[in-house]
Amino acid sequence: MAEAIAPRYRLLVLLAAFTGLRFGELASLRRRDVDTENAALMVRRSQAEMQTGALFDKAPKSDAGVRPVAFPAELLPDVKQHLDGFAGPGRDGHVFLGPQGGRLRRSNFRDDWVNARTKADIAGDVHFHDLRHTGNTLAVSGASLRELMTRMGHSTPRAALIYQHVVSGRDREIADQLGSMIRKERGDVDS
Repeated sequence: MAEAIAPRYRLLVLLAAFTGLRFGELASLRRRDVDTENAALMVRRSQAEMQTGALFDKAPKSDAGVRPVAFPAELLPDVKQHLDGFAGPGRDGHVFLGPQGGRLRRSNFRDDWVNARTKADIAGDVHFHDLRHTGNTLAVSGASLRELMTRMGHSTPRAALIYQHVVSGRDREIADQLGSMIRKERGDVDS
């Protein structure tokens, strides 16, 4: 999807997939929320849209929603390129803007998403929010429930448990990790 979507939305797709942030959290990010030294985003707000079409930023559902979220350092070149080419000016400039330079709207983004999904030959029932599911499922590997809750901005385990399904091959990784612990305890050199 990142390769198929318009360049201005490439980072949006990558961050959704590797941080698990919601569309509204990504749409409300400002330049000051991006820490390129530590490869992290500070989630402080979430964009919402009124029935009139007016956009506004609101506080997260709970205190857990305000949080730093690290992203893979491998995305830093994409982050810097995006900030240089597509983000709004100044510390309060929005990281993601619509095609005319205004605030990013879900309704305007939808056409770009559908076009990219078609171009990438991805099934029509895949939604942008599925990237949050992907990111959080990837994060489950090796993360504790508490760590996952913090990363996702959940205040209770219930929502985080949705992402606790078995990741393909993960059982083998767990067994191999246990085997490594056994070898280390025995003093085997290949641990």
